[in-house]
Amino acid sequence: MNNRFTLTWMLVPLILLILVDIYVFQAVRSAFTDARSSQQRIAYITYWSLSAITYIVLAVIFTKNYQQWHGWDKNLMIGVAQAIFFGKLLLLPFLLIDDLLRVGRWAFSFFNTTQPAITQANGISRLQFLSRIGLGIGTFTMGGMLYGILRGAFNYQIKKIPLAIPQLPAAFEGLKIVQISDMHLGSFADNSPVEKIVELVNAQQPDMIFFTGDLVNYAAKEIHPHIPALSRLKASQGIYSVLGNHDYGMYLKWEKDEDRIANFNELLHIQREQLGWDLLMDEHRIVERDGHQLAIIGVQYIGHNLRFASFGNLKKAYAGAENAAVQLLLSHDPSHWDKEVSVAEDFKNIHTTFSGHTHGFQFGIEVPKINLQWSPSQYVYPHWAGLYRQEQQQLYVNRGIGFLGYPGRLGISPEITVFRLTKA
Repeated sequence: MNNRFTLTWMLVPLILLILVDIYVFQAVRSAFTDARSSQQRIAYITYWSLSAITYIVLAVIFTKNYQQWHGWDKNLMIGVAQAIFFGKLLLLPFLLIDDLLRVGRWAFSFFNTTQPAITQANGISRLQFLSRIGLGIGTFTMGGMLYGILRGAFNYQIKKIPLAIPQLPAAFEGLKIVQISDMHLGSFADNSPVEKIVELVNAQQPDMIFFTGDLVNYAAKEIHPHIPALSRLKASQGIYSVLGNHDYGMYLKWEKDEDRIANFNELLHIQREQLGWDLLMDEHRIVERDGHQLAIIGVQYIGHNLRFASFGNLKKAYAGAENAAVQLLLSHDPSHWDKEVSVAEDFKNIHTTFSGHTHGFQFGIEVPKINLQWSPSQYVYPHWAGLYRQEQQQLYVNRGIGFLGYPGRLGISPEITVFRLTKA
């Protein structure tokens, strides 16, 4: 396995960092224009010290194989650098507003030679005002992102959802299903989060557990430290899983294709043989009670985003499950529901699809009491978190239990979902 960073990939973020630093520094200078020289010096030293952290982290990423780097040192370094950078980005709109106003005023004065001179009113200038607001918002954001790393990433929420199924046979009334998704084991610095997740899931005493993909970030070996904990997951009627896009090992540059295939086969073996999960690869399982059938259908990864390849075949997985009274589909990416499950007549009897994938972008606002839900995720995925209905079909998008990229969560908590089947 090789580090995938190229010279071009290295130069782009470096140039971006430098440009942002130079531009944002004018806000710092403006905000402290009227301050004492000692206060200005402290502000400037603080700014460039924080900026230095981002450059150090970038250098470490370039020189150390990012995909093979694990632990709290990685999470903290990456997270702090991200918090600093995004805090600065939020300053940019305020600076741009002032610059645009300056350009507009200049353009107007260029054509209006009789315009009287503009005198500065008493008090702070507009640029100082905007700079101070921007600095406050940026600092607040940076603090929030740090909180998301230290606390938000592990603020596990148990969501209990009654799942109404049309004409549900009485034999399946009250069936309890727990869904977890997007564990991304390579992001955890130690075993404690996985131990806690297993404890919380088992405490729900589920009849079934559905895991809807992305067990790892890059490679199967990320599972090794967590096998003892994950093997303790218990469900009276089985643990069913499917693969996510990260489980295929496609985000590493393998020296030989045989190594990638061996990695993939190892991941399948671990799930089936060492964890005891029923991994569904374009297939289904039938559960019978009192002469009635419930079909659990699982597909390999199917997505409709150009960044990700698709591997699954729903038609193959569905064959033989058509007559089941209850049909439940496990498919990692909710765009599969958008593009195939909910639009093709052949699959109109699939009552509920269970997905993950989006993580809710690990950032957003959710206030259920006033029905407020927002995340940047919604601009990429029409269905990104929670329960959605279309005629007789439903989709549930789990917010994920782990994290990737930003090593935290802010406003979108990691989720364990508990469903109870009930008759619609």
